Parts: sequence; C-alpha cells; structure tokens
Amino acid sequence: MPRKFFRKFLPSQEWIRKHRHIAPFGRWLHHHNLWHLNRHSVAGGVAVGLFSGLVPGTHLVKVPVAALLSIAFRLNLPVAVITTLYQNPITSVPLYVLAYNVGRLILPGDAAPIPPAPEFAWSNAGAWLEASLQWMLSLGRPFAVGLIVLALTLAAAGYALVQLGWRMVVVARWRRRIRERHRKASN
Repeated sequence: MPRKFFRKFLPSQEWIRKHRHIAPFGRWLHHHNLWHLNRHSVAGGVAVGLFSGLVPGTHLVKVPVAALLSIAFRLNLPVAVITTLYQNPITSVPLYVLAYNVGRLILPGDAAPIPPAPEFAWSNAGAWLEASLQWMLSLGRPFAVGLIVLALTLAAAGYALVQLGWRMVVVARWRRRIRERHRKASN
C-alpha cells in the first residue's frame, strides 16, 4: 500500500516521543520498525491490532496490549494501536457471539444457549460495561476458546491481506512504469 496513505493518518514519530504520557517509555520506542512504513511492519501491526482488539475490556486495556506486543515484536506501533479500533460498542456483541459460536464448534459438549447481550446506552456506559463483563463471563469455556481462535484467525487474515494488498499495489506500479517506458521508447 502507498506510504502516503498511511502517513496521512498516523502521528509522527517525534510527536509520539514527546507526548507527555508516552515520553517516559522513550527508550523502548527507538527501534525503527516501530515507526517505519514497510510491508512487513505494517502487516504485523495490523495483525497485532486485530488480535489485541478482541482482548476483553475497554480500549484502556486493548491499546496497551497492542502497544506492548508491537514493541516486543518490533512492528509498526501506530498501526497496531489504530487497528484495535475495529472493536467498539457497536461491533463487540457480534464479535463476541461469533467467538462463542466458534468455541461451541471446537468444544461441542460445553455448549449452552447464549444469554441475551446487555443493551448499550450512552447515558449509562459504566453499567453497560459491567453488565457486558458479566455477560462474557457467563459464556464460559466456549467463549474463551473461541475468542482466542477468532483473535488468531483475524490476526493471520489481516497479516495475509495486508501483505497481498501491498504486493499487488507494488506489482501494479512496476507494470505501469514498464508500460510508460515502452511507450516513451516507441515514440
């Protein structure tokens, strides 16, 4: 994928290093792959973000998990953190129901009917968060196993899709340059 596309949406390395909440961790943030926009670093960042997005809890949990994993594996940090945003109050219930159903396929003996998910209300987000946690705990082992399998599957699919998409864009550019050279040579 074009680097210009990602650079429009990502904060600069200097801005992040100087940010008051991040500056104390500066020595861990100096590896170039954490900020470099190449196919492998971005694909890994997407995979880490997709995996971390399914960690139960709020983004106060998901973002540090994504950041720690991207630092540990030296993958693009901003891409990993931004990718966790796919999981939000609107998408959480369908993703968790999908994870539960995947877990039921893997552990068929532990299957029980899914209790109704709590209704989301902006006016009482704290109570919804607590009710959602209780709902997730009531889903048991099929949910836990399904969540891990779904997170790993999404991470692998995201990595592969970014690798493939990036490669397709690069090949298309090569072919366009070759056509332009042939066109100029024939004139």
